Amino acid sequence: MRSGGARWGLRLATLAVLGFIYIPLAVVIVYAFNASGTVSWPPAGFSLRWVQAALENSGLQDAFKTSIVIGIGAAAIAVILGSLAAFAVARYRFFGREAISFVVVFPIALPGIVTGMALSTTFATVDLPLGILSIIVGHATFCVVLVYNNVIARLRRTSRSLEEASSDLGADTWQTFRHVTLPAVRSAVLAGALLAFALSFDEVIVTIFTAGGVTTLPIWIFRSFRLANQVALVNVAGLAAILLSVIPVYIASRLTQDTGGVTGAKT
Repeated sequence: MRSGGARWGLRLATLAVLGFIYIPLAVVIVYAFNASGTVSWPPAGFSLRWVQAALENSGLQDAFKTSIVIGIGAAAIAVILGSLAAFAVARYRFFGREAISFVVVFPIALPGIVTGMALSTTFATVDLPLGILSIIVGHATFCVVLVYNNVIARLRRTSRSLEEASSDLGADTWQTFRHVTLPAVRSAVLAGALLAFALSFDEVIVTIFTAGGVTTLPIWIFRSFRLANQVALVNVAGLAAILLSVIPVYIASRLTQDTGGVTGAKT
């Protein structure tokens, strides 16, 4: 009886936690298709007119495209820097090696307002104009950790003996990387890139400090949220943000499922 009661208690607790997290998101989705376009319950009916209005809103379109460009740029930088750092830590020994993980992870632990303030001050010091480039650089500082953690975890599960065997058989460094190392880590790199894109796409605090006159989707939502005539469009924009967060995160979770130490390696 006690074990049965414990199971039911855990199930109820799980449902409560999931409800606490996802009910507000579900409300946003419902209101995005509310025929009345107002925040009122129950909804007046189902309608796609606000989706159509959002697709025709030039300001919202530009903000969406800008966020896509910034997310791709930040993810690209994160892939390069995060992968290089992971390979250095996992494959080489040097002074300060053990501190690299802390240094890489630390930016994502900082409050966003502190990171944004520091970046804004730094950009002003080096005369880098605030805009898309400054946002990409700012986002990359905390997106690097997502790629780094994924790649280094995969490298630590990948036996180095395969790389050594490749070298013993006459392969040069590039051939070993292309045929042995890269197949083993590429899903982890892709997963890190998707997570970095999702994090960058939704980021608002650091963006405010580094945007200048650029408007991203989160900034557009932030500015329009208090305007009564924009409520319906804000809900549709929120739905788009949810989808472009859920989809990359889901794909990344599938890619990083533990399928063995040398997944995809060619021998």
